[in-house]
Amino acid sequence: MSIFVDSNVLVYARDSSESVKQPKASEWMNLLWRSRSGRVSFQVLTEFYVTATRKLSPGLSADFARRDVRALLAWHPVPMDAQVLQAAWDVEKRFRLSFWDALIVGAAQVAECEYLLTEDLQDGQKLGDVRVVNPFAQSPESILGGV
Repeated sequence: MSIFVDSNVLVYARDSSESVKQPKASEWMNLLWRSRSGRVSFQVLTEFYVTATRKLSPGLSADFARRDVRALLAWHPVPMDAQVLQAAWDVEKRFRLSFWDALIVGAAQVAECEYLLTEDLQDGQKLGDVRVVNPFAQSPESILGGV
């Protein structure tokens, strides 16, 4: 099983000002690392880096954020290519999502993920073969079991 992780989950895992969301995002990330089921795209990694270093208060240092991004390269990030772009256009049209959200869903589809972990879409929504999971509404055990 593969779970695609949106940038908001990565950001919340590092956002010390989010006393409710940070522990939940961290729990998801820890279980995804242990189960080796996490996937991301290069779009997600770049969004995480920019948000974590420029928009968080306090933000992460560039070196710390780069260390996170380098570690996430182990998840074999989906590159932006013609296949992802076409999938995004299909998702955008079929489900009437914003283009940026459609790119995330398209990358999750190309990566053959069963789940998309994000707070930006409706929990439980089925987008083709990908089901949306809000990490702040569901526990990791509800998807991953006792990993």
